[in-house]
Amino acid sequence: IAVAQKLLICGLSLLFHMTITKTLPVEYNIDDNFRATASWPVRFFYLYVSLMAARPKYYFAWTLADAINNAAGFGFRGYDKNGVTRWDLISNLRIQQIEFSTSFKMFLDNWNIQTALWLKRVCYERATFSPTIQTFILSAIWHGVYPGYYLTFLTGVLMTLAARAIRNNIRHYFVESPAVKLCYDIVTWMATQAAISYTVVPFVLLSVKPSFTFYSSCYFCLHIASILVLLVFPLKRTQKGSKKHESVQPVWSRKLEEESLLQKNNYSTTNNSFSQKQEITCRYQALKQ
Repeated sequence: IAVAQKLLICGLSLLFHMTITKTLPVEYNIDDNFRATASWPVRFFYLYVSLMAARPKYYFAWTLADAINNAAGFGFRGYDKNGVTRWDLISNLRIQQIEFSTSFKMFLDNWNIQTALWLKRVCYERATFSPTIQTFILSAIWHGVYPGYYLTFLTGVLMTLAARAIRNNIRHYFVESPAVKLCYDIVTWMATQAAISYTVVPFVLLSVKPSFTFYSSCYFCLHIASILVLLVFPLKRTQKGSKKHESVQPVWSRKLEEESLLQKNNYSTTNNSFSQKQEITCRYQALKQ
């Protein structure tokens, strides 16, 4: 059933890509006539729908790979609370969470999941300073040599830090009332989709000139807004960054200390047991005499 469902998603994604995507090219965002005649709301709406239309090819590839793994018996996570089987252990995306994400982090957490986990393990958790910046740069290098990748991920650094600052400083004011939280979720969804679309245009265009043409036509508005947010709102230190010196101790060193302590305890326990046995033997011999 899981394989059949994912193959159906593959078919719909491929159909969408071969029909709708062709009529909504991302390159039209830098068309001279479109930029000169379209209003700002129209331009941002087309930016959103054109980037949304560019995603189904990734949905097709990753979902097909997931279906093939499931058909081979891989990816079984277990059962949910209703007893339904779950085959998403090695999935690479969650389409619903991507399309309805209300934060930059939520989008990234559900997009290219396995690569994100790999980047987290090899870079983010090991970085001693600016883990977010280092991880984004490594991700750009991992993707390839096109300049558009680097423009996207450097922009992504600003967006991520600004979104984190806003979320940490104002979100708690809007979560108490369900009605207010609903309005907050709608606004953050719109902002997230606009920010994601704005950020990934160079990723699709690949070259420097068209990418700067797009950003300059938008007056680098979200770049400037992100910098202003970081200047206005304090960026709280993460738990990783606020750890004390002893918690930054290398894992292998901690393991050696733990093993040494364990050996000492074992040695002490063995000596105590040996001494107790000797004492019992001496008492027994004395009683016999």
